Amino acid sequence: MAELKKGNIFKGLSNSAVAVAAIVIILMILIPVPPVLLDLLMVCNVAFSVIILLVVLYTPKSSDFSSFPRVILFATIFGLGLNVCSTRFIISNGHQGFDKFGGNMIKAFSSIVAGDGVTSLAVGITIFIIIIIIQTIVITKGATRVSEVAARFALDSMNSKMFAVDSELNSGSITEEQAREKKAAIQRESDFYSAMDGSSKFVSGNVKAGIFITIINLVVGIFVASYYYDMPMTGAGRVHGALDSFSRFTIGDGLLSQLPSLLLSFATGILVTGSNADELLGDQIVRQLKVDGKVYLISGGILIGIGFLFFFLGGSSSSGTLLLLMGGIGAGLMFYGNRLTRAEQINFAKKLEEEQRAKSSTQTGQNPDDVSPVAPLDPLALEIGFALIPLVDKEKGAELLERVTRIRREAALDLGLVVPKIRITDNMYLEPNQYSFKIRGIEAGNYKIKPGFYMCMNTGSVTKEIPGEATNDPAFGMPAIWVSEDNRAEAESNGYVVVDPPTIIATHLTEIIRAHAAEILGRQEVSKIIDEIKKTSPVVVEEVLNTGKYTYGEIEKVFQGLLREQVSIRNVVAILETLANYGTYMPHNPWFLIEKVREALGTQICLQYADLDKKLSVVQLSQTDSEYILQHQVDPKDGSMPFVAFDPVDGRKWIKGVSDVLASVREKNLLPVIMCAPEVRQLVKASIDRELPGTVVLSFGEVMAAGSNINLEIIGEIHVW
Repeated sequence: MAELKKGNIFKGLSNSAVAVAAIVIILMILIPVPPVLLDLLMVCNVAFSVIILLVVLYTPKSSDFSSFPRVILFATIFGLGLNVCSTRFIISNGHQGFDKFGGNMIKAFSSIVAGDGVTSLAVGITIFIIIIIIQTIVITKGATRVSEVAARFALDSMNSKMFAVDSELNSGSITEEQAREKKAAIQRESDFYSAMDGSSKFVSGNVKAGIFITIINLVVGIFVASYYYDMPMTGAGRVHGALDSFSRFTIGDGLLSQLPSLLLSFATGILVTGSNADELLGDQIVRQLKVDGKVYLISGGILIGIGFLFFFLGGSSSSGTLLLLMGGIGAGLMFYGNRLTRAEQINFAKKLEEEQRAKSSTQTGQNPDDVSPVAPLDPLALEIGFALIPLVDKEKGAELLERVTRIRREAALDLGLVVPKIRITDNMYLEPNQYSFKIRGIEAGNYKIKPGFYMCMNTGSVTKEIPGEATNDPAFGMPAIWVSEDNRAEAESNGYVVVDPPTIIATHLTEIIRAHAAEILGRQEVSKIIDEIKKTSPVVVEEVLNTGKYTYGEIEKVFQGLLREQVSIRNVVAILETLANYGTYMPHNPWFLIEKVREALGTQICLQYADLDKKLSVVQLSQTDSEYILQHQVDPKDGSMPFVAFDPVDGRKWIKGVSDVLASVREKNLLPVIMCAPEVRQLVKASIDRELPGTVVLSFGEVMAAGSNINLEIIGEIHVW
């Protein structure tokens, strides 16, 4: 408790100290500061700048030092406040001469650079000007430019990074908590570089203000000393004139102000040019400079060669010194390069030995610990071009993300299939307005959206046609047109069905998932379904798995057979009870079991195709045609689905006969439904599925199971043979 209280006290004091320091900095500009306190504050300014530079050097990621922009502002105002104080002190006391001047820090820095003589003063002024030029043109300007570019790229890439996190979350590779942490880090990085763009202007402005204040020190100081205090412009001996004294004061004060500013500019440049790798700058430089020992071998040889060249062509005594110096450095570089090269050869030999050991262990059937895992394909993936990224950008509504979540929920309610999370990624190889939906890496559908436009479809209720770019609806293939936002209201008033881009994609994905539901379902999904049912119906699951000895693969085939014909597997208990009833029949024939399950779900299936009055209109397959189909049945030895082996003439005749009958059904705006014997139902479906897609084939058993729940109407008969 005492430690907690102590920590709170220190925290309160630190916050109060920052607030007090901010007020004091402002007061420094207005109130004169005694010489001793001024010297102390100048030392603190230099120390503060050194600390900031070292903190930057030991910060792995630039955005980790998130308070740096405010620290820069604080340090800049502090330095400018000191500059104003020193200017007041120099102008007020500079007439006393260099020896009697009270600013010890200013005098010390002036003596170091300018010395006592006229020549030393000229050298000091020259060095001071060079420092200002270096800081203004090189460091500050470069840091400012890098800050601008970094801020622009950070803001431009923010949406893509957020989108990538959402895709990882949708695919299940990260949790919601991890997604929040990643998004917070991206937001911090964007905020940091945005703030740094403005803070770099503080640094460059500080340099310009320092130059202006330095000129004021020199000009105004000389004017005040010579006009008000009758100080001579030049002196003799130990007596310094106004020009000499104020030049030295200006150099000392300018260096004291420009040195911290130079350190801050340098720190800013290092921070904004840094990467976001979790590695210290020193470690990163050392690692990257040790990339290849040949670099140092060649560099050392070049230095030694240049040394000998100057020795033979120079002809002076300094040539021998230059040879020794360059030869020594070159020899050192060659020695270091040789060590690096040997270390690389040893590492390469070790790596090669490990690869050979891994290869041999694999060939002998062993399992080494360092076997690389196989990266699995995403069960479902939606890839989009960069022009469609706003559809998943949360700042712009993220309409598509909400639709994808709704699609997965509707598929679970409609088909009983728990659709895996859909991974959404951007694909640079797609056209900007294109999307592609993949199932386990295989493309199942794609389309090109026209951003900013709406798809309008004529469903038969259009009163007046409007112009637009012709296209086709990707989900159902219906003809449609693209219209702009301005013409949307007109299209709706004329009876068009107007669909926005998110709805187009969502509808297309829904139909793809329905059409490929059997491919999406796998053993892992079956296991999850069984585990969930076991919580409420453990007896049924026990009878299926243990008594009936069904494998997950056999249950998967039954589920897939139902989904392949758009039959919902949501009534899992009824499906498992049917499988349990036939569990003693060994081996388990999945095609026989599918028909028995369909009969158990007869009411559900028949109502699926009946109209609002529960009337089911069907065409019946003749008995002779059923017998003829059974005669041509082929049962593959590998246990795959049976099929009908018609010769080409019979095949064409069969398809023509069925299509002629179904054409009359479609003319009545009825759904084409064929009713046949259970023994041939799957054979009929398989024989016409390619040429007559969308045709529903029911068995007598399913219709009888529906009983009085439907009103059966036979509207025709298929009689080919």
